[in-house]
Amino acid sequence: MKDARKDHASGQLSGQTAGQKDAYSLILEAIDIGIYRPGDRLVESELAERFGVSRTPIREALQRLETQSMLTRDGRSLIVASLDHNQMADLYVVRTELEGLAARLAARHATPEEIRVLRDMVDEDRALVDDPDALSKANRRFHKQIHLASHNRYLVKQLDLVHRSMALLATTSLAVEGRGAEAIDEHDEIVSAIEAGDGNAAHAALSNHISKAFVTRLKIDAETER
Repeated sequence: MKDARKDHASGQLSGQTAGQKDAYSLILEAIDIGIYRPGDRLVESELAERFGVSRTPIREALQRLETQSMLTRDGRSLIVASLDHNQMADLYVVRTELEGLAARLAARHATPEEIRVLRDMVDEDRALVDDPDALSKANRRFHKQIHLASHNRYLVKQLDLVHRSMALLATTSLAVEGRGAEAIDEHDEIVSAIEAGDGNAAHAALSNHISKAFVTRLKIDAETER
């Protein structure tokens, strides 16, 4: 299963050699889209061959990702890190506050065209409720669009870091039965508030959306423990 998933990387990241993206960006993207998941071992030679770059930039990228706590040591090997309960809780606290702020600013600064894109995303994503992986990718695009619509470059940068860490959660809460449809309805509420220029309602809607996702994830972990 893992080999098949990793082989699929060639299609998703095709043509993205070092001339287009550096080794760090390529590995980070592979983690972000789930080609490499928490617990997966990263091997220099395999990564160099897969991405068509030499081992030196791969080695430097792995060292950088390790200092950023995206990778951790397992003996002599580097593996994709995972988040424990407290780390996950801390991450969701920060994410809720920053995402809520982004929605509030988007209600104030989003252009009609940006709002139209958000509305189209909600409408199109309804067709993905039975495909958790595709919906998860669409969800990331939706949230990124809200970040950009805030028109605050410093906030966007911080949210990029938060969402990078979200990749260290092994599963998506959108895979839980019924959660996908609920999440899209919540997206619809967020966009409606932004469209109305109601910053408080946008903040509340997005904060509620993240809170429900966190509750769902806690339930997933509780089931896993059982």
